[in-house]
Amino acid sequence: MTDNKVIITCAVTGSIHTPSMSPHLPVTADEIAEQAVAAAEAGAAILHLHARDPKDGRPTADPEAFMAFLPRIKQACNAVVNITTGGSAQMTLDQRLAAPLRAQPEMCSLNMGSMNFGIFPLQQRYEDWKHDWEPDFLEASRDTVFKNTFADIESVLERLGNGCGTRFEFECYDVGHIQTVAFYLASGRIKPPVFLQFVLGVLGGIDAAPEQLMHMKATADRLLGEAYRFSVLAAGRHQMPLGTLGIILGGNVRVGLEDSLTIGRGRLAESNAQQVAKIRRILEELGYEAAAPDEVREILALKGGDRVAF
Repeated sequence: MTDNKVIITCAVTGSIHTPSMSPHLPVTADEIAEQAVAAAEAGAAILHLHARDPKDGRPTADPEAFMAFLPRIKQACNAVVNITTGGSAQMTLDQRLAAPLRAQPEMCSLNMGSMNFGIFPLQQRYEDWKHDWEPDFLEASRDTVFKNTFADIESVLERLGNGCGTRFEFECYDVGHIQTVAFYLASGRIKPPVFLQFVLGVLGGIDAAPEQLMHMKATADRLLGEAYRFSVLAAGRHQMPLGTLGIILGGNVRVGLEDSLTIGRGRLAESNAQQVAKIRRILEELGYEAAAPDEVREILALKGGDRVAF
């Protein structure tokens, strides 16, 4: 893959935003599949996927909820499927791993440290809720630790990595998480090429600022050398500006309704594909090209879409 190719990841629904926040947030298997495929058609080479209870939109770890849309996405497009192992801070590790272990995807996310993960401030922006669970779910993050211990990380690397041939999007919410990646790379538990996702703007992690992105990249350069590639995920209104900066710095980018519900100031995005199309226009104006899924498989040494279990 040439240096001007940029990997676009689309995080389709996540477990942060709730149905009351946007009518465009996909909830049902039909909605998730349709929006994922449209995002791929718009230029996303990787689709990062969570599942939701179709009755009320709450995040779920149920493998059956994932299997309701995974085969449909695979049949409809060539994108790399990346399943969360983060799920929600309110799920156990075994719950979070149930669907990935069943599906055995090409990629999974892997959070590289325990942290406070504060989504409770979102309550203050809304008054009318479609479902009773929504404000309580947000408030629970005030007193919940998102647990990703060294033992948890090692379990995921062994069970999914060695056990299923799955490779990882290592989600780094702060610079210390990059040190953890470097530790496991040096010990041989992680093998290059390493794909880092710099996550900026989550309350409890590093803040969304250009200086912090530069600091994250400088830390990864020092600790990982030539063994890694990076992508930028910036929450909310920072999504497009910091994603663009990441591209300019030689990285890749993640967009999607998991990370931001808007397409511009005060304007809700109508779909994931709309965000993908916007960042693709930006990167093409800057002289880059969106990487195709098979190019991503080559550069990240993925096992191939024919070796998954869905």
